[in-house]
Amino acid sequence: MRLRVTFAVAARVLAQLRRDHRTVAMLIVLPALLVSLMWWMFTDSPNTFDRVGGPLLAVFPAIIMFIVTSVATLRERSTGTLSRLFTMPMGKLDFLLGYALAFALIAVVQAAVVVTIALYALDLDIRGDAWQLGVVAVLDGVLGTALGLFASAFAATEFQAVQMMPAVMIPQLLLCGLLVPRDQLPGVLEAVSDVLPLSYAVDAVGGVAAGNGFGEGAGTDALVVTVFILAALALGAATLKRRTA
Repeated sequence: MRLRVTFAVAARVLAQLRRDHRTVAMLIVLPALLVSLMWWMFTDSPNTFDRVGGPLLAVFPAIIMFIVTSVATLRERSTGTLSRLFTMPMGKLDFLLGYALAFALIAVVQAAVVVTIALYALDLDIRGDAWQLGVVAVLDGVLGTALGLFASAFAATEFQAVQMMPAVMIPQLLLCGLLVPRDQLPGVLEAVSDVLPLSYAVDAVGGVAAGNGFGEGAGTDALVVTVFILAALALGAATLKRRTA
């Protein structure tokens, strides 16, 4: 891994995103719009929004980042750009880390927007610190990025990359504790949820919202999310194809 190459890849991705206003708007604005829609749905039941609003700050950024990064990486392969990049002194991990770094910077802006709107415009009630909620939201966005980079290796077309979303993310959405508390799931499903990264992303947000900061439980969940991110990037580097057959 070469930091200079990683930073160069990140700068290239950011330059591309700067010209793609629709994608940037989707990455930054859409999570806030979706959380606002949920607030509107529960406007007559604010306690319900307070219960689900925090976990949604983990779910929406992760799903959106997954879709964008999986499609973007597949496009690099299908157009032959990735093959040309690998003619230079660049490793697979350099490429994936560059992508992850670029989208991590987007995730910082994304988290700042959605957390600010949720807390100060939608009156989401949390007991923890806003900055900790923001850190966890950034991690959740990067988690979606890492999973998208990994999943893109198994798609041959952009349409297949989009199809990976329900296969990878929807089971996690159903079992992460958002709909049913994980300890109330059937035993087998609870065991499955224990090995899904989004479960710990939701737990981290829920822990901060409940007032259990990084030193009281949420930090452990955030650390587990970080381990999943690193594992997904490592697996992505091992399975990344230079071109689509």
